[in-house]
Amino acid sequence: MSEGITKDDLRQFGLLLMDNIRAMIGKSSEKEDIHPDWLKSRVVRKLMDMSPGTLQNLRITGKVRFKKILGSYYYNKADLQQLFNEEEKNHESG
Repeated sequence: MSEGITKDDLRQFGLLLMDNIRAMIGKSSEKEDIHPDWLKSRVVRKLMDMSPGTLQNLRITGKVRFKKILGSYYYNKADLQQLFNEEEKNHESG
């Protein structure tokens, strides 16, 4: 008796695989909330109302710490807060 793989077997495997992928994506979204000290580029740009080029300049000049993970940049929240505070002081004194 030979047991071959049927179309139904492949369909069930595909559904199981998709469920596992969805679960992994869900967990990766939760991880962003676990590490609030690091913010994604788009979040930083929105919070600080800056262009991608400005954010890149901050990265290049070393004014903020960053990590590049799988093609996405993450920025240190404390560095951004310090930068914001410095800008605020410059506007008050000027």
